[in-house]
Amino acid sequence: MLINLMYVTINVTDQDRALEFYTEGLGLEKRIDHPGPEGRFLTVGVPGSPVQLLLWPYPAAAGNPGTPSPVFLESDDLRKDFEAMRGRGVAFESEPADYPFGVRVEAIDPDGNRIALREQRAR
Repeated sequence: MLINLMYVTINVTDQDRALEFYTEGLGLEKRIDHPGPEGRFLTVGVPGSPVQLLLWPYPAAAGNPGTPSPVFLESDDLRKDFEAMRGRGVAFESEPADYPFGVRVEAIDPDGNRIALREQRAR
C-alpha cells in the first residue's frame, strides 16, 4: 500500500540559482543535497511538510499560461506572503486574485516554472 508522496520534480538549469529562489525567495527549507551518479540530488520543502521538491538538473519545462502548475503551495495569508516574497525579488505573473475557493497567484522561478500559491477560503 502506498503511504506517502515523497518528491515532486522541478527541472532546473542551475541548481544553485534554483536553491536560492526556493529557499530565500519562497521561504522553503533545504532538505537533501548529495552528489549522485546521475547528478546532484537536491531537495527543498515547506517546513513541517514531508513532501519535497526535487530540483533536478535538466532543461526546464517551463509552464504555459492556462495549464496547471506542477506545484501548489498553500498559505494562511497569501497577500502578506506575496508582499514578503515580492520584496525578496520573487517574480509573479499578476497580483493575488480572489476566486470562489480563496486567493491565488503564481510565482515564476528563474527557469520559467510556474509555482501556484493558494489561500483557501475560511469555512
